[in-house]
Amino acid sequence: MRTPRPVRPVRALAGVLLAACLALTGCSAADDSDGGSAKSAADGAQRREGAAGGGAQDAKQARRAPASVPSAVIRTASLTVEVKDVSEALERARTTAQGAGGFVGGENTGRDSDGHEYTRVVLRVPSARYDEVLGDLQGAGRLVERTAKAQDVTDQVVDVDSRVKSQRASVARIRTLMDRATELSDVVTLEGELSSREADLEALLARQASLKDRTSLATITLSLSETPAKKAAEDGTPGFVDALSGGWHAFVTMLRWIALLLGALLPFAALAALLALVWARVVRPRLPRRPARVPAPAPTAPGPLPHARPVPEPAREPGRQD
Repeated sequence: MRTPRPVRPVRALAGVLLAACLALTGCSAADDSDGGSAKSAADGAQRREGAAGGGAQDAKQARRAPASVPSAVIRTASLTVEVKDVSEALERARTTAQGAGGFVGGENTGRDSDGHEYTRVVLRVPSARYDEVLGDLQGAGRLVERTAKAQDVTDQVVDVDSRVKSQRASVARIRTLMDRATELSDVVTLEGELSSREADLEALLARQASLKDRTSLATITLSLSETPAKKAAEDGTPGFVDALSGGWHAFVTMLRWIALLLGALLPFAALAALLALVWARVVRPRLPRRPARVPAPAPTAPGPLPHARPVPEPAREPGRQD
């Protein structure tokens, strides 16, 4: 006959194992909850950092843009051309620029000291027609001077475009936060931040427009002057006509300087005449008159002295002794 086994040790072991399982389950749950909260906090921090540094990341991505981005080049040129008729050449330059899809940006016309007409005009033409227009303009007469310059600003254009996109996104985020704000202090702070970011956005947009204008339209400065009607002799020796022209020019210059001198002295001469008139008509009649002086008789030369006659002695009385 078998003796029954004790039941209590088995139950006690089962209870210990159950308690250990519950403890392990609770620890794992706590670890999972702690890890999840830490992960969510890290994700939130990463999102905030991504929102704050979105502009920098966008700028870096823009700088790493593929080579398919079209190049942006600022083209400028300056031409000096001598022509027979300045007005006709100027009208031709206008027609050439407008025919290429451009326009006249500025114009200055006048005459030099010799009476020759000259003009300086600024033309804006599309960059695609730049070389064609430049060739037509320099073929209008005798080319005296030409300078051309090309500046690659592709990096600046890409950088400004990326900054504009980032700044617009930043402004949109501030406006979203303003819509959700409930406290007055938060609204005031967000309004100040929005004004600052909108000002930065406007500055970037202005720079973007300037770059677009300078890269899409080339600038050509054209200077036109009349060709001298008469040229010097081939050997460089001046002739009779040149000497006559030089003498006449010197004579006219001398007359001009004399006229300028007379014009400068005229006010002083008028003042001196006025003072003389006042003296003769006003001051001099009021002065006391001095008595007229009788002129002294002129001394005459002394004549010859008369001869001394002997004085007769008185007759002595007789009998009188001195």
